[in-house]
Amino acid sequence: MRKQTLRELITYMKQTKEISENIAYWHTIDETPAQTEDFPQTIDSRLKKALVNRGITQLYTHQKSAYDKAVTEGENFVAVTPTASGKTLCYNLPVLQSILDNEDNRALYIFPTKALAQDQKSEINEIIDEMGVQIKSYTYDGDTAPNIRQIVRKAGHVVITNPDMLHSAMLPHHTKWVSLFENLKYIVIDELHTYRGVFGSHVANVIRRLKRIANYYGSDPVFISTSATISNPKELAETLTGKPTALIDNNGAPRGKKHFVFYNPPVVNEALNLRKGATSEVNRLAAMFLKEKIQTIVFAKSRVRVEIILSHLQELVKKQLGPKTIRGYRGGYLPKQRREIEHGLRQGEIMGVVSTNALELGVDIGQLQVCIMTGYPGTIASAWQQAGRAGRRKDESLILLVGSSTPMDQYILQHPDYFFEKSPETARIHPDNLVILVDHLKCGAFELPFQEGETFDGVEIEEVLEYLEEEQVLHHRGKKWYWMNDTFPAHGISLRSASQENVIIIDQSDVANVKVIGEMDRFSAMTLLHDEAIYLHQGIQYQVEELDWEEKKAYVREVQVEYYTDANLAVELKVLEMDKNSLSPSFESGFGDVMVNAKATIFKKIKLSTFENIGSGPIHLPEEELHTSSCWISFSKDVLERFGREPLEQGLMGTANVLRHVAPVHVMCDQSDLHVVPQMKATHSELPTIFLYDRYPGGIGLSDQVYKDFDTILQECRVLIKACPCESGCPSCVGSDLNLGEDSKNFTLRLLNLLLKEGINGS
Repeated sequence: MRKQTLRELITYMKQTKEISENIAYWHTIDETPAQTEDFPQTIDSRLKKALVNRGITQLYTHQKSAYDKAVTEGENFVAVTPTASGKTLCYNLPVLQSILDNEDNRALYIFPTKALAQDQKSEINEIIDEMGVQIKSYTYDGDTAPNIRQIVRKAGHVVITNPDMLHSAMLPHHTKWVSLFENLKYIVIDELHTYRGVFGSHVANVIRRLKRIANYYGSDPVFISTSATISNPKELAETLTGKPTALIDNNGAPRGKKHFVFYNPPVVNEALNLRKGATSEVNRLAAMFLKEKIQTIVFAKSRVRVEIILSHLQELVKKQLGPKTIRGYRGGYLPKQRREIEHGLRQGEIMGVVSTNALELGVDIGQLQVCIMTGYPGTIASAWQQAGRAGRRKDESLILLVGSSTPMDQYILQHPDYFFEKSPETARIHPDNLVILVDHLKCGAFELPFQEGETFDGVEIEEVLEYLEEEQVLHHRGKKWYWMNDTFPAHGISLRSASQENVIIIDQSDVANVKVIGEMDRFSAMTLLHDEAIYLHQGIQYQVEELDWEEKKAYVREVQVEYYTDANLAVELKVLEMDKNSLSPSFESGFGDVMVNAKATIFKKIKLSTFENIGSGPIHLPEEELHTSSCWISFSKDVLERFGREPLEQGLMGTANVLRHVAPVHVMCDQSDLHVVPQMKATHSELPTIFLYDRYPGGIGLSDQVYKDFDTILQECRVLIKACPCESGCPSCVGSDLNLGEDSKNFTLRLLNLLLKEGINGS
């Protein structure tokens, strides 16, 4: 029987009622031809010949601009073009040209993941082999064998690594890397948009340390960055590198026809506006393409969801394709396994892959025709990255975004203009967060002593150095501060957390092989690592048998259960200092320092398939304290009298629930990075208040951004609630809290109307 083509299946989707009636929006992007320019005059003939042999006879406009900027003008730049537009040549051409000009020149490539580093090593090595010259390019990460490491340090023209390895293995041991740092011509930072929030703030400080060491050895490298589409790439590149940076966004790559379809599962409970599960719809749609041997990628938000979809799909198509043709791909797979999957996709041996956002970044996996997203990925930038995985050459492709019942998914599906016309989000980092800065000053002092009057890439640090001297971490001798501890600091500092003391997670499933499998900051550990919690690691479920809070250790054992756990956190906030505020007749908005006291109280067991509550239990942990930054809105006593206590409480809770979903999308962070707490009687004012605080010591600039954009964010909240078809409030808008009453939707809208009518001056 003849297999159907993608075009035939697209027609089938439009004509089949059970599919077409769930299509919320169909957006077609027409194909565009390539815009090219001739090779630059200055390009080495060996490099030009290698490119021609690989079928590249001209450069796309953005590749030519990148070459001119880096080689001819010697300027830092950030290139922003879509997925699969040939960004790799934007840095490989200048780097290879400079090494051909002078064989002593060196380059350092920084990628956010090992998989991407391996992929890019293959790419550059293919060009080097084609040229037939002695240029050495190596990856340097946790998988690099000890006997290879010495060769990399001495002979690597191009060293490919990740921020964690740079932070903990290369910079502290810079004396072993003299030939790299003395001749460092270029530093390449790929996937720039991934460096945001706490991680980005840490990496900005790692780069400050890198520049300090490079300068010590007499080099001043040019920074080349590439990024997916965000609204502030130039600003982010300049904050991350501390250097003026030019923007290159004249994309010249061709693009095949793309169909971007928003698919909303049917409503199964009208009163609660609950829809059929996104996972089951994804399984059905993916199976339809896979049975016709159309290469398909499915994205899911969590490792557990990847495993669930993978097992369903393998079962659905095992007769037609066999289970080996559909694979999973996520964090925790061994490098060999990942390479095998990537190769199988490129060769067309693997028909389907189910992935977390691990494949969102630019690993080359060939030419997939269909991309299916299980729910909105959380940011417009991520959604476009995932969509770029289909139709990577010039062929027609289909992208399906299958919505869930969550507020943000429903908002996106019902407001396609927000998605297709709004400039993507702004990535925020705050390198001068004191907690993060102090950590990296310790690392910097270990690497090279600080001199009196020295700044840390322009930041005044003398007071901090004096504090570290008082704490007997540094020793002041002559006109320098020296590290005075036996241990070296980078090992104890995680780039993923701003917390000082992390909880170590110990797997004791196998008594003969007890091992550490991860760590987590203390605030998260209260709700994710309490006794009896189900903890997920590399797609495996573990049950926490004991959380030793004093020793900061969680002992876990592998289990297979049909539920996950969710804990309640009782939070009390005190405003310590108000830095900004604005007054309106009915409310006040503010921003400043707060002290958060949090205590985990009870946890619930929630069934994976139906999300119903199947049990609960108490949590016995001490209270935790967090000093951070927050913004807030406090309502006057007059508002309380006008609304009445219960309606206002419901309005507060409804508004807080929607803010919980909308604000993180706006400031481009995870929901866990920005906490929202409604209080009927705030400690500092005794007034009804909604707080949004950064869930990291000292804050990382998220709540400050929310304060500035309050009006815009609240408008998005109002639009989301109004668009929800429920009558009185549901989990897709104002929440599913048991305390919400019959008319919570109306009370929430009244409160938002009041805020927007009077306006918030912070925006």
